[in-house]
Amino acid sequence: MTVQDETTVESGILLTDAAAAKVKGLLEQEGRDDLSLRVAVQPGGCSGLRYQLFFDERSLDGDVVKDFNGVKVVTDRMSAPYLGGATVDFVDTIEKQGFTIDNPNATGSCACGDSFS
Repeated sequence: MTVQDETTVESGILLTDAAAAKVKGLLEQEGRDDLSLRVAVQPGGCSGLRYQLFFDERSLDGDVVKDFNGVKVVTDRMSAPYLGGATVDFVDTIEKQGFTIDNPNATGSCACGDSFS
């Protein structure tokens, strides 16, 4: 796994090359180049907070925007402190397929991996 822009770990979220390629492929399938990947933290889950990843065309006041090989990743100002230094990756193995988030700010997580504290 390679992580781009390693010098800015404290200043925001990171997207691996594999995740950037997957996002780019999904956007191409949809025929959309105007969407960003929004990563947010919302209350919920058994540990208190849960991640949300979705495509978004909105631009909100205070958004933190980073570009990874042409893929825009957007984090709202409320979620940004929880996601500083977090890495979004995409895994595709026999055991597991999907996006994962490795977050150094998480002090605990639930057994299913859907939420954190």
